[in-house]
Amino acid sequence: MSRQGFREFGRSNSTVVWLFAGALAASVLVFGTVDALSAGSGGLLAGGLDAHVYRVGADRVLHGQPLYTEPTFFGLQYTYTPFSALAFLPILAVPWSLLTYVALLLNAAALYGCVLASVRMLGYRTTSRTAGVAALLAITCLFLEPVRTTLFYGQVNLVLMLLVLWDVSRPETSRLRGLGVGVAAGVKLVPAYFVAHYLALRRWRAAACAATAFVGTIALAWIVLPADSQQYWFSTFFDSDRIALDTDPANQSIRGVLAHLMHGAAPLWLWAVLAGAVALSSLWLTATLERRGERLLAVTIAGLTSCAVSPFAWGHHWVWFVPFLVHLVHQASTSPRWWAAAAALVVCTGAWAYHWGGEYVSVGIFLLPKPWHSEPVLENSHVLVYVAVLLYGVVRSRRIPMPRSGTAEDPAAAEPSGVRQLAAATR
Repeated sequence: MSRQGFREFGRSNSTVVWLFAGALAASVLVFGTVDALSAGSGGLLAGGLDAHVYRVGADRVLHGQPLYTEPTFFGLQYTYTPFSALAFLPILAVPWSLLTYVALLLNAAALYGCVLASVRMLGYRTTSRTAGVAALLAITCLFLEPVRTTLFYGQVNLVLMLLVLWDVSRPETSRLRGLGVGVAAGVKLVPAYFVAHYLALRRWRAAACAATAFVGTIALAWIVLPADSQQYWFSTFFDSDRIALDTDPANQSIRGVLAHLMHGAAPLWLWAVLAGAVALSSLWLTATLERRGERLLAVTIAGLTSCAVSPFAWGHHWVWFVPFLVHLVHQASTSPRWWAAAAALVVCTGAWAYHWGGEYVSVGIFLLPKPWHSEPVLENSHVLVYVAVLLYGVVRSRRIPMPRSGTAEDPAAAEPSGVRQLAAATR
């Protein structure tokens, strides 16, 4: 199938624009209600907490102050790598009073970029229709809890996901393939999982480039910030309680699930065994999906797995539900029954607003005071959705035939499965 045969995203289903327009109206209604109820305490324009923490970290680096020994903004500890503080130095050019709005705009642009990158990985041409439908889909994604909280806190997750998507979608011949993963891991350790992902795909050069870039970020920070680097890698790195307790409902990881169910800290050995088994199973699955042309689904499962196996994964780490929603919408373009799956994902991972008391509004479910109804389900919801995605990936890997002999050796250069499906739909 040549690139001339690629179809535009949204053209294969005439109702897609209307569906997204409805989702847009619903999102605006929900967000307007949340902002109205919050009275300034929970609206999108009243957030930016983590963005200000990043700015304080950069300011400390600029003025030679220690990163990890004293609290930052709002009493929060700085928990990221020393390199991240160097990467956040440009934030100092933004006035303190404008930082929340600038972070919001940057994250909105990163979200749109992630949706477009996901669409491109499915084999669609970038046309005005594709760009428009992708914009509506990005607006729909605003309702997902990981996206909503990333925007509210001014988090960096969407930017890092965009770096990874850019990286994995590069040609196999690219000498820079792996650089995005390495830099993303240098800022926040979770994307380091993609080094193992490259190894599972036998992309040796990309894995080496990613590992080298990651080590390079450590070395650079150690040269510029030797005291902070020693403090982080020999002390702070091992102090998980610095983030929050394992039992915190906000911990949406396998370790968090164990702690929630056991009502106490999870045994380290049990978490290590389960997380290791899940990681190995996921690496096998993503390699299988990649060989079958399911590039987007493979990287999505890898991203979700990086959250699941982390010692602590906040809800806003799970932004990898965004490319999975794009995958489901693509499936719905050739078979309308997949709209139900896309709707189910939005419902299960939505940023449902809860009002607690006279002045407190919580966006999402993880920061609510206990007791809750159906606690074992609600406080482990992202991990439960992840299990469902894994099972779906297994089923899909068995239904898609292996490419015939003689096709491109690099699955990234081969014809994406989405293009094959769309070509079949137009015959």
